[in-house]
Amino acid sequence: MSKESISKVYLILEKIEYIDKIVENSGSITQALEDFVTARPAILMHLTAIAEQFNKLKKAHADDILSAFDNNDIKGMYDVRTYIAHDYEGVNLAIIEWIIRNGLPKFKNQCEMLVKNFHMPLKIV
Repeated sequence: MSKESISKVYLILEKIEYIDKIVENSGSITQALEDFVTARPAILMHLTAIAEQFNKLKKAHADDILSAFDNNDIKGMYDVRTYIAHDYEGVNLAIIEWIIRNGLPKFKNQCEMLVKNFHMPLKIV
């Protein structure tokens, strides 16, 4: 694993933590997604950034990192990113809620294992 590749994993973790904080500050996932002025746009942008990091890892042929994730999960995340980018107003919030509730914790655990195996201290702001 290169430092450049693992830095993308750190960025994914950081974005997941930001989404967690937004949800926590809003009171619930549902309340965060109902806040179309602040919380929802922030969550959608962080999800987009997560997908972009996976795409950069794919383009860099960082197979050692990508093998820690399910290909369908990564594809699903990138599909959501495309949907957010091209149909912002029509985003299915039930799917976004499912991702926050089920997908992000899985990604977070996988990222934390990669970071642990890389022997770099985990630092999330």
